[in-house]
Amino acid sequence: MRLFGLLLLTCFFSCLGDMFVRPIVVSEKTAAIRKSINLNEDWEYLENNTRSLEIANSASSWESISLPHTWNQWDATDNTAGYRRDASWYRRSLSIPRDHDGRVCLYFEGANTDSEVFVNGHRAGGHVGGYVGFRIDITEFLLPEQENQISVRVTNIYNPDLIPSQKSDFFIYGGLTRDVWLELLPKTHLENVLISTPKVSKESATTSISFALNAGAKAAKRAVKISVQENGVTKPVLTLTEDITSLSGEINTISLPELKQPKLWSPANPNRYTVTVTLLEDSRVVDQYTTNIGYRFYSFTPNGPFLLNGERLLLRGTHRHEEHAGYGAAMPNALHRKDLEMIKDLGANFVRLGHYPQDPEVYRTCDELGLIVWDELPWCRGGKGGEAWEANTKRLLKEQIQQNYNHPSIFFWSLGNEIYWLPDFPGGDDPEAMNKFLTELNDLAHNLDPNRLTAIRKYYAGADRVDVFSPSIWSGWYAGVYSNYADALVEARPKYPSFLHMEYGGSSHVGRHTETPITGDGTVNENEWAEAINQVNVKNIAKTGDWTENYIVDLFDWHLRISETSDWFAGNAQWAFKDFGTPLRPENAIPYLNQKGLVDRAGKPKDAYYVYKSYWSDEPFVYLESHTWTERSGPIGKAREAVAYSSCDSLELYHNGRRIGGKAKDIQAYPACGYHWPIDFNEGENKLEARGFNGGVPVAKDALTVNYTYEKSGSPHKIVLSSSSLDSDHQLVVATMVDKKGKRVLDYEGRVYFDCNGAGELLVNYGTPTRSQVIEMANGVARIEVKTRPGKTVIEARNQDFKGSYLVISTPVK
Repeated sequence: MRLFGLLLLTCFFSCLGDMFVRPIVVSEKTAAIRKSINLNEDWEYLENNTRSLEIANSASSWESISLPHTWNQWDATDNTAGYRRDASWYRRSLSIPRDHDGRVCLYFEGANTDSEVFVNGHRAGGHVGGYVGFRIDITEFLLPEQENQISVRVTNIYNPDLIPSQKSDFFIYGGLTRDVWLELLPKTHLENVLISTPKVSKESATTSISFALNAGAKAAKRAVKISVQENGVTKPVLTLTEDITSLSGEINTISLPELKQPKLWSPANPNRYTVTVTLLEDSRVVDQYTTNIGYRFYSFTPNGPFLLNGERLLLRGTHRHEEHAGYGAAMPNALHRKDLEMIKDLGANFVRLGHYPQDPEVYRTCDELGLIVWDELPWCRGGKGGEAWEANTKRLLKEQIQQNYNHPSIFFWSLGNEIYWLPDFPGGDDPEAMNKFLTELNDLAHNLDPNRLTAIRKYYAGADRVDVFSPSIWSGWYAGVYSNYADALVEARPKYPSFLHMEYGGSSHVGRHTETPITGDGTVNENEWAEAINQVNVKNIAKTGDWTENYIVDLFDWHLRISETSDWFAGNAQWAFKDFGTPLRPENAIPYLNQKGLVDRAGKPKDAYYVYKSYWSDEPFVYLESHTWTERSGPIGKAREAVAYSSCDSLELYHNGRRIGGKAKDIQAYPACGYHWPIDFNEGENKLEARGFNGGVPVAKDALTVNYTYEKSGSPHKIVLSSSSLDSDHQLVVATMVDKKGKRVLDYEGRVYFDCNGAGELLVNYGTPTRSQVIEMANGVARIEVKTRPGKTVIEARNQDFKGSYLVISTPVK
């Protein structure tokens, strides 16, 4: 059985920022009523690493910004090695309502990674650790009836005593990367409200609530009134009023009456309940705290399936990093929610937050949508450190669990990932020392939260120290071939009683396709145009494979067929939902980008997205492979395969208006659940249309035009530039590698460097297929967006072998 919900108030203490811009004023009466006010607007930012507040305030280079904010928004995925790892300052002014006579706190949802908060020149607090929130009581530093200067110094400088390790495969963004709130609290208020459900079944559920009173709360006759309401229903299902006699800081625990026939939380029905805790003094309301919870129970069958609410649930998952093109880690809530809505629309029921706790909006959305969460402590690589490292790591685990405690979506507290790898300290990978500390973390997690499971990935020496384990299985990418996936699962099954498979997949470069992708046996046709076909073994696909979308859809298709038809399997999670930035991959097709996503860094689906949707989604759709593969070639008389991915019961395929045939969906058939047909393409234009049916009723369709040639292109000769209008002031520039006849060279994959002079500018450093200044060609083409201005814009595309290709775009001067 498990627990749920969210904690929203704990007064740890930490930080906020300095100085002025428009003051915030709250007009309504706030005494004895807690109130949270968003402070994302009207900040100033100074890129200066001075530790002196006086020097910072005297600087003239402050700029106006709003939060969330990171100074690594653009330099993470630019073309220069490294990214800024240093300190900066934030500041704003703040006015407190004159009629508020309680406590005043600043709550930071996240400051990466080490921060100090100053109020009116005095240090009010600080926090170390970038992925959890913290609260700082600033009451004693405020000036009555005046504007108060809030200043925050934040640094993401290298710190080996702080997780995650610098050797992790993602950027450690610096800044105030999440929302900041002003909290107006009553003099006496509730803290650390944790709600658990120790016993849950389909017939009944128990609810336990613990809380404390803030430090300094004076003795008084007090009681708490607790009500539990089903969301959307006015009448409470549970109520209780109980006297409390505890002093400030002491933990109060209250058990509610048993709830009969609870509406259980699940991915299919994410039922939630609203819990309201009201604090009374002498029968007068002095504080009130409200949150949402959910009732559910879950377990693993030993060496077998996962059970939720007493029934088998195959965990269908992916992973999410907290970043986005053009934002870095400073994502607004709307983008957090969009990511999770796309994951849910995919048909997923599970998401691993890799490799750190994420924005509060993520957990709220997962609660609401019904996405089961694996929440991970950012112990990612680096081994174990010394006393300071241990203290930081334990504290961050405690903070993570306390502030995310009440969320029904969280099922697993992961204690780390690849923790032994690339140690930052001498002897940091010693198994005995690591196991001792891992055991301490596991005990801490269970003491703080006895109702959830602990987990870890890819640390074999400590597999038995946690509840749930994931080995590393990358069939068909880092090791072996994807046709070995079933054997790898069967081999792992008896080793780990509670076995989930985290991470599988591979990289794909948008628009890169081949007629002869690497097979499930790791072979490829060396030259299909020659008479003798030689099969070539590919030993390491990650390093020497072609990174085509064709190969990746085949790999995912195979993995899904295995996982969806294995009756004993608990589930897995594909790595990763979205392409993300990393300092460790400068030589990738888009430099400094991990391209294993189902969508690109801006959230645009790749072909692989539709493979997952075809297995998991109930939404009727058809997708013809591929909308980024409209130029194809091959010897005359060579039949090609047309492939469609669909959730529909049956499909019919048409070629140039002629019906090729119909097929019923068969999950055991490979590839594409049987939705593939041999096609003799005509030279020139070929129109494909796939029509989808459910129960014989047409419900979806997709169309695609393919230009096909029987002539093999010659050797690369030059880069040709062209452009088309995207809107009134944006152009899409296309660089095409052609042979001497002007024919596109479909197998050219060389890197292209774009440059711009004159009136316009390139849109760069987004880490996307059309907003990257340096990018490998995909089937002989690379693209970049240009923002035009009145006058002439000169675009150049070049590489070491092909130089001097120019395009002039003239925009009228108004």
